[in-house]
Amino acid sequence: NTFKAYGVNMELCKIGMVQTITRHIEQINKPSLIITDENHHCLASSYKRIYEAFSDSYFVGVTATPVRLNGGGLGEINDCLVIGPSVKWLIENKKLSPYEYYAPTVADLSGIRSRGGDYAAEDIEAALSRPHIYGDVIKYYKQLKGGKAVCYCATVRHSQDMSEAFRGQGISAYHIDGKTPKDERQDIIQRFREGKIKVLCNVDLISEGFDVPDCNTSILLRPTKSLTLYIQQSMRCMRYQPNKKALIIDH
Repeated sequence: NTFKAYGVNMELCKIGMVQTITRHIEQINKPSLIITDENHHCLASSYKRIYEAFSDSYFVGVTATPVRLNGGGLGEINDCLVIGPSVKWLIENKKLSPYEYYAPTVADLSGIRSRGGDYAAEDIEAALSRPHIYGDVIKYYKQLKGGKAVCYCATVRHSQDMSEAFRGQGISAYHIDGKTPKDERQDIIQRFREGKIKVLCNVDLISEGFDVPDCNTSILLRPTKSLTLYIQQSMRCMRYQPNKKALIIDH
């Protein structure tokens, strides 16, 4: 829809998920240009299969976070980095909303183990899954006048419990995860868009490409060592809308 709105001739353009393109790669005519969104994933085997199949094509990758979890670069696929405008410039030129950032401590997160380059999810869940912590999270959300919010949790159970705690305080909240049936997930997200749901709790699901411009609050309950994941989640509430101020509550 975005490409059509900009007048792109869709007869010359094919858009697809990486997984779909990979499955049907033999049936695709060689493209002259391959554009990869969320290009920080470009070193994954599914992405590389596409690049290798069309090695004579030109590649352009776009991402807000050109860094991998291990801190490494993306030079194996990309020859040069074209640096885009800064967040400061994007705010000043009304491409992102200005924000207020709060970091209220609700739990002792020292001693959390690491696994696979990031914090162990079960340790985070154990540290953050207590009734008084849920209460503190909701207290700060109310105190800071949080609006339509995405809440990032450590595990599915943590996310489910957090959404239940919000509902117990009279705040319309729902949980979604990767196993939520597609139709149900679309229905919940649509109700969130319409403002019928106030808080959407999830685990790493709403980190990329989620476009709800009037979502103005990010609640971070999922410590991470990944700069990419951190930026994707914390700035999810900063889509531009006139007169909007985003709120990042980093627990």
